[in-house]
Amino acid sequence: MVEKSKKEIFLAGIFSENPTLSIVLGMCPVIKATESINNTLGMFVAVLFVLFFSNVIISSLRKVIPNEIRIPVYIVIIASLVTAIQLLMEAFTPDLANALGEFLPLITVNCIILGRAEAFANKNTVSDSMLDAVGESLGFFMACLLIAIPRELLGTGGFGLTNPFNNTVIFDWRPLAALAIPQMDKAVGGFLWIGIIMGLFKMVLDKTNEKKAKKLAALAAKKAAANAVKA
Repeated sequence: MVEKSKKEIFLAGIFSENPTLSIVLGMCPVIKATESINNTLGMFVAVLFVLFFSNVIISSLRKVIPNEIRIPVYIVIIASLVTAIQLLMEAFTPDLANALGEFLPLITVNCIILGRAEAFANKNTVSDSMLDAVGESLGFFMACLLIAIPRELLGTGGFGLTNPFNNTVIFDWRPLAALAIPQMDKAVGGFLWIGIIMGLFKMVLDKTNEKKAKKLAALAAKKAAANAVKA
């Protein structure tokens, strides 16, 4: 098994192993999180908090957690962190917590969180697990933002952002309000744009991987030719 560098661990969650657009994990909250940019930011903070600290705790305890009960232990750790962030959001950002609704406590069974605990934190160091958590969270945020932008633009005719702590409007720009398509705010709009963004992301990723493969092949051929000349 080839060991990844710190940079590769971090970037994998954003690009090649993007949890939403590449591996297609944790899709339940995406529909709700992408209704608006505000929701996307709120869900990102919650996922980052839970994934970061669950990775750190599980990686720290990986050598003492009995293998037979590791999954129940992971769930207890994750559930405790989810309860903490839910209570904090309900106390300090109640409107945002209400907007995310039942999808906030459902982070407990989010496949991204549990998947990274089992696939990465359980097998790697604390520092690498931190990088993995931040990369995966940013990958989730990037995917949700790419979906939320067209959904909010088409669904409301523009964009808005409010301060979640006091609900003051930071900006509200709706130049296309008269042309808004209400269905974009509903589940059908979410599924539509998830499919479109996933398709575009895969196309770009395939093109990038193809270029890398050609570059590596050219370097290998050049090296082989140089060795042949020396021989």
